[in-house]
Amino acid sequence: MILTTQNGKKIDLTKGIDLSIPLSNDENNPTAWYVKPPRFEPVMEDGWIGSVKDGGAVNFRNIFFNPHGHGTHTECLGHITPEVYSINEHLNQYFFQAVIISVRPEKRGDDSVITLDQLESLTAYSEIEALIIRTLPNTIEKKSKNYSSTNPPYIDIECLKLMNDLKVKHLLIDLPSVDKESDGGELAFHHAFWEVPKNPRFDRTITEMIFVPEVAKDGEYLLNLQISAFENDAAPSRPVLYSME
Repeated sequence: MILTTQNGKKIDLTKGIDLSIPLSNDENNPTAWYVKPPRFEPVMEDGWIGSVKDGGAVNFRNIFFNPHGHGTHTECLGHITPEVYSINEHLNQYFFQAVIISVRPEKRGDDSVITLDQLESLTAYSEIEALIIRTLPNTIEKKSKNYSSTNPPYIDIECLKLMNDLKVKHLLIDLPSVDKESDGGELAFHHAFWEVPKNPRFDRTITEMIFVPEVAKDGEYLLNLQISAFENDAAPSRPVLYSME
C-alpha cells in the first residue's frame, strides 16, 4: 500500500523498519537495572498443563517481565511522578514525522555523553515530532546486552534546549536510559524533558532500548509508535519506521 503525503512524498506501508527488540525467554534477551531475564512459564493447575509438548492441548503461558528492564519500551512522565500516570492513556496518537541522527558519544572521564554539539545538524529542521538517536558503534550486541553496572552513555541535559526549540515530543534512543545509570536518583534529563514537577508534559514520551538497523539511514521518516495497552507508566513498544521518497 502506497501513501502520498501533502508534499508529494510516497510512503510504502509494506516496507516498515522495526526498531524494537523482541522479548525472549532466554539469556539473549537484553537486560538493565539488575533485573533477571524474562520468564515464560506454562500454567500448571490441578494436573492441567499449558504446554502442548508436555501433553497439554494448548500452549498457555504466563510471562514475567519488567517493561523498563527487558527491552524496547515507551514511558510517560508517570515514570517519575508520585501518581503513576498511564502511558496507555496519554499516548493516543501513533504516527509522527521522525528524524534519525547517529552520534558517537563523547568521552568525559569514565562517562560517555551525547552532547549538544553532536546534535547540531538537527538545526536544519524547523520542527521534529519524534527524534531517534542511534549511538555509535551500532553493534548487534545491543540486542542482547546486559547493561547493568556498565555505565552506558547518556544525554547531556544541555541537549534539551535544542529539542525544545525543535518541539520534540517523542524521544527514542538505543540505550537503557536517557540519564546516567548511577546518578543518585536525580534523573535530571527525565525531569527536565517532562518538566516535572512545575509544568508536567503529558504529551511527551521517551522510548528506550530500541535498535536502529543500518538500513535506516540518518534523515526523515514516518514513525508508527505502537505500544501494548498497559495501564502503567511504561509499556512494551514497537516503533516502526517508513521511508518517505
